[in-house]
Amino acid sequence: RPDNFVFGQSGAGNNWAKGHYTEGAELVDQVLDVVRREAEGCDCLQGFQITHSLGGGTGAGMGTLLISKIREEFPDRMMATFSVVPSPKVSDTVVEPYNATLSVHQLVENSDETFCIDNE
Repeated sequence: RPDNFVFGQSGAGNNWAKGHYTEGAELVDQVLDVVRREAEGCDCLQGFQITHSLGGGTGAGMGTLLISKIREEFPDRMMATFSVVPSPKVSDTVVEPYNATLSVHQLVENSDETFCIDNE
């Protein structure tokens, strides 16, 4: 549905902190509004499934910010993530391992299940 699309004018530039604290923080409230609206329309909400990449700034930084915000708002619901882990064979930036490392702490704190998907 078109009213569920949220987008910004810039990206996080493969920078976890930019996705988590600046660019992502500007969008996360709009995303949470969409999540709330969809959750309110559910008869029996069991949980959330988030698919994201751990190598870039948006998936790793904003993705983990969104997961923590959803966890705050829905603490009694299941949180499962499908996280694409960067691979040195197909990596296009040197900071991907750092972004992934910063994300893992957030996933341990806020996710009930994390399915790591190899990016090869």
